[in-house]
Amino acid sequence: MEEDEEEDYMSDSFIKEDVRPGLPMVRRMKEAIQKEEKQKEANEKNKQKSIKEEEKERRELVLKSALGNENRGFALLQKMGYKSGQALGRSGEGIVEPIPLNIKTGRSGLGHEEVKKRKAEEKLENYRQKLHMRKKANEQAADQFRIRFKNKQEERKMEGDLRKSQRACQQLDMQKDIDVPKEIWFWIEPEEEEKKDEEEKEDECTSSDFSVSEKLQILTAYLREEHFYCIWCGITYEDSEDLSSNCPGDSAADHE
Repeated sequence: MEEDEEEDYMSDSFIKEDVRPGLPMVRRMKEAIQKEEKQKEANEKNKQKSIKEEEKERRELVLKSALGNENRGFALLQKMGYKSGQALGRSGEGIVEPIPLNIKTGRSGLGHEEVKKRKAEEKLENYRQKLHMRKKANEQAADQFRIRFKNKQEERKMEGDLRKSQRACQQLDMQKDIDVPKEIWFWIEPEEEEKKDEEEKEDECTSSDFSVSEKLQILTAYLREEHFYCIWCGITYEDSEDLSSNCPGDSAADHE
């Protein structure tokens, strides 16, 4: 009769019960984790050790224990006056502990560890050589980039000096009533000339088949000889004697 009665929602048992949402799921997860851990512990306890593991444990136990009187070698040493903890030899300069026992557990042959060590050292040396070569290649690439960048900057500077020389040449030639430049590239070419026929362009290219540095050298020499003008000084001298005595030189390096 009492089992069929409804639960009293005002009773202490109902009020004290934690009814937060999601709490039953958290409890079930905790219980599952605890159950799994207990199962692992039981499996570890019930796990049967292999023959190798048992041999290793027995060997370590024996090696850790000191030699007793039941050992024939130790008994002979005692008869000869040896005491436990004493070094071997008449003057006590020998070893105190027995020679350590190195057990070979693998299936590899004798000398395999040395070969393995040598191969590892060779591999490490090859890796270091590769790193060194890669570093050297990166340094060479960086040097080449710097050289290209410097050459590009110098080329741009020479192009600027050439345009400056062309403007100066055109101005100085026109002051002397020279209507046609000595070379077609001595003056800055007007934009209209770009629209000429292809034949005229081909003739123009063949007549100015010089590099920027060669053009600059030829044009500065012309300005110095014809107008006594130095592009880097920015001065028109009175004559060749005044130019040679007061101008540092005929190149940009001489004026630095």
